[in-house]
Amino acid sequence: MDPVSRRDFLKYAAAATVSGGLAVACSSSTPQPRFITPSDPEIAARDRAPASSAAVVPMALSARPVTVDLGGVVANTWAFGTTAVGPEIRLKAGERLRAEVANDLPVGTTIHWHGIAIRNDMDGVPVLTQPPISPGQTFVYEAVMPDPGTYWYHSHSGLQLDRGLSGPLIIEDPNESLHYDHEWTVFLKDWMDGVTGTPDDVFRELTAGMGGMSGMPGMPAPRYMLTDGESALLGGDAGDVKYPYYLVNGRIPADPPQFAAKPGDRARLRIVNAGADTAFRLALGGHELTVTHTDGYPIEPVRADALLLGMGERYDALVTLKDGVFPIVASAEGKNGRALAIVRTGPGELPPVDVPVAELDGRIPMAWDMSAMEADRLPPRDITRALDVRLTGSMSPYTWSIDGVPFDPNSVESNRYGVRSGERVRISWRNDTDMWHPMHLHGHTFELSESGARKDTVIVLPRTTIATHFDADNPGVWAFHCHNSFHQDSGMMGSVSYEI
Repeated sequence: MDPVSRRDFLKYAAAATVSGGLAVACSSSTPQPRFITPSDPEIAARDRAPASSAAVVPMALSARPVTVDLGGVVANTWAFGTTAVGPEIRLKAGERLRAEVANDLPVGTTIHWHGIAIRNDMDGVPVLTQPPISPGQTFVYEAVMPDPGTYWYHSHSGLQLDRGLSGPLIIEDPNESLHYDHEWTVFLKDWMDGVTGTPDDVFRELTAGMGGMSGMPGMPAPRYMLTDGESALLGGDAGDVKYPYYLVNGRIPADPPQFAAKPGDRARLRIVNAGADTAFRLALGGHELTVTHTDGYPIEPVRADALLLGMGERYDALVTLKDGVFPIVASAEGKNGRALAIVRTGPGELPPVDVPVAELDGRIPMAWDMSAMEADRLPPRDITRALDVRLTGSMSPYTWSIDGVPFDPNSVESNRYGVRSGERVRISWRNDTDMWHPMHLHGHTFELSESGARKDTVIVLPRTTIATHFDADNPGVWAFHCHNSFHQDSGMMGSVSYEI
């Protein structure tokens, strides 16, 4: 957290950003490209099944101020129901979700369907794809859910993700090849809203500067800023924010959720990191995991003792259960805290909250150690568009950006990169900062160029570059951003926009 070790971000001219990441910058006499908008006919044509043939799954969601019980701790927050996690939405690939969202909040809101390649006008990003849903108003999101997998939904407005405005979204595979007896969703969250403050309180402290750090003469100790969190797996600093609680399915470790089964049963874990600033290292005590999917897509099975999930990432894993009572521990990476759930296959006492779990220090495969199943790999093609995206910024001042330019939430042209339908696009995520960033691309999955794993969110370690590629087959204006909520809100966001 030493400000001397943080590079000051470099500011590029606005014209270089608007050029869309092209290899050759446009001169003043070069015609500027025109871009598809969410209202263009190409967007509605994106649905892969006609309305007449797709079964409709209705869902009603109401975003509103509520008081939730986290398991003996009461918090005033904003949520989609009466708990800290929104209702699980479940449907089959090829079915149409019709979600009626009522906004009973005092401010505007939207919902983003994270990881799903739906039509652009249903993606839920303010300014880029829709105006915010105003207080007292209702908006209907309707789109075919094309691909099976483990996904989630969340508000994409300001720092609302760091409240209770998120939930799991499971798209079942009609031709599922995995065999298991139980399927359990493990929804991970860092939590402070309504307990020690609000996300807006946190952001104010972060943007006030490093002067609030403890140990400086005349300065009070920071209330929210993480000053001592380190992680070798994340390349240094663990995150920016300290939280009083970490949750599994909306419950604190003192009152954990429990999953029941029999010895010898096989369970499928669908694990989602819905946190705002926390990576989780997850293990099931006394068991080995077989990882089968990342970000919804199948991979060649990988054996693991534990998994590390950045914000926005998902993993599916199979496990054959032993006899007894076992902890699912999600350690808040570098933050000296944990979330907890219990697997019970027989009688026995609940393990203590701080139960040692040796698997947390065992084999932890990363996304770049995984490979997509052959049927899910992108076919070999030449790259026809190369986008070099620089992740820039610093803790002091607290400003995060793309290519040195913070995203302007009032401008659809802010940090825009152009592509054309049919192109094979390479994005090189170059991290010029001393922090790690989980980078998420909307509307597409990309393939990691080194390993072939298909993902929509990938950890980019400090001072490293991750090369990814995808096929431009979903027209629209698609956000990409760091899934650290505070980095995103500070400006580490841009868009991949389709040219006409």
